[in-house]
Amino acid sequence: MSAPLPAGTPTQQLVGGAWTAGEQGDFAVLNPSTGEEIARVPRAGRGDVARAVDAAAAALPGWAATAPRERAEALRRMFELMTARREDLAYLMSLEMGKALSDARGEVTYAAEFFRWFSEEAVRVGGELRMAPSGANRILTFKRPVGVALLLTPWNFPAAMATRKIAPALAAGCTVLLKPAEDTPLTALLLGQLLAEAGVPDGVVNVLTTDRPGEVVEWALADSRVRKLSFTGSTGVGRILLKQAADRIVNASMELGGNAPFIVLDDADLDAAVEGAMLAKMRNGGQACTAANRFFVHHSVAADFADRLAQAMGALRMGPGTDEKTQLGPIINAKQVDGIAQKVDASVAAGAKVLLGGARHEGPGFFYPATVLTDVPADAPAGREEIFGPVAAIVPVADEDEAVRLANSTDMGLSGYVYTRDLARGLRISERLEVGMVGLNRGLVSDPAAPFGGVKESGLGREGSHEGIEEYLETTYVATQW
Repeated sequence: MSAPLPAGTPTQQLVGGAWTAGEQGDFAVLNPSTGEEIARVPRAGRGDVARAVDAAAAALPGWAATAPRERAEALRRMFELMTARREDLAYLMSLEMGKALSDARGEVTYAAEFFRWFSEEAVRVGGELRMAPSGANRILTFKRPVGVALLLTPWNFPAAMATRKIAPALAAGCTVLLKPAEDTPLTALLLGQLLAEAGVPDGVVNVLTTDRPGEVVEWALADSRVRKLSFTGSTGVGRILLKQAADRIVNASMELGGNAPFIVLDDADLDAAVEGAMLAKMRNGGQACTAANRFFVHHSVAADFADRLAQAMGALRMGPGTDEKTQLGPIINAKQVDGIAQKVDASVAAGAKVLLGGARHEGPGFFYPATVLTDVPADAPAGREEIFGPVAAIVPVADEDEAVRLANSTDMGLSGYVYTRDLARGLRISERLEVGMVGLNRGLVSDPAAPFGGVKESGLGREGSHEGIEEYLETTYVATQW
């Protein structure tokens, strides 16, 4: 085994307040920096899922009836516990996911903030009283928790993608089953432990681990007591889950794939654009749904921008995530490395030029170097498909109309980025982009206080902001008069 886990890190699943083994044995969690096993965690079986739903359903009435202030205080304590355990959580994420420690520390801060934000939203769930237009009666509405929620999270942000779902669900009065990605289950298990320490009652949060996610999700969604599904992951898997949710008309939220355009206009501040590109492209090694993927750069500045970006990306030190000097960690697994390499190779074959990188790194571990491709044909794989790695594909464009047309020529619409010195011009382009979020002269869009989500095939619903808690609430209308 490689480096040890932080002291006290649980390696069993959490069901009804008890740490248990899995009915179907266990599976290995690997360190992507080395390819070595770091732990084994349970493989949940049908009985584990049934017990988890039982626990969540049994805990639901009491938690839903708990005063909003009490729920808020538990969430606030969780924020404080995560802040106190920042180094342990960051190290654990670097170990199992491979992200650089600097990125991991930033994620812990971001992830914890969801508990603070939704502790404040928990006490602000409201309703409405108004007169019917006819004057015959009053219209009274109030909110109630949707019920037991199944939360499915990805491997790229093991803490933040979990807290972004758990916090609003608990604030609303829901109970949850959390199934983390098979590559990164340990962070979720530690979060479950911290939630118990924060005073969240047994059964309110249950964490199931598996490397056979399809069957676990199928068993859970077949139970009539599961009324909410929230998923972050690929659009392909999202389609399958929506079909499954349709069988019982389960309330579903989806945060799916991205293929973010990064537009650099002829009047852009190139220093600022490169600084923003490093955030938008290289945070988490490019393994983010919001990562800048297609760089549409005005032809008059394309070469200069490419040279500056290649210099900045080439200066990053690649290495194991847990090494303090590392700025670019590994890719999550060998399959992802293969996918990145295939897209780069096919794009070069289609006419793209390699300015930096472009060749896979031989092990140990799962690495791909920082890569800049220039003169990328818009129809090459790197110009039209999500790469999910440290590869910047630069496509020269004639003007802003061509940039917007190419930016919108995809079924995805999660985020986009625009750089220009003209604010009015930037806002006009932001309105034209078919995305849910825009970074205007800014390379980072994520904020717990902002609505996170996309349009088209990038998802349904929003997370964060005051809108995030609405995803876990139902509205009841009462017709009355006096």
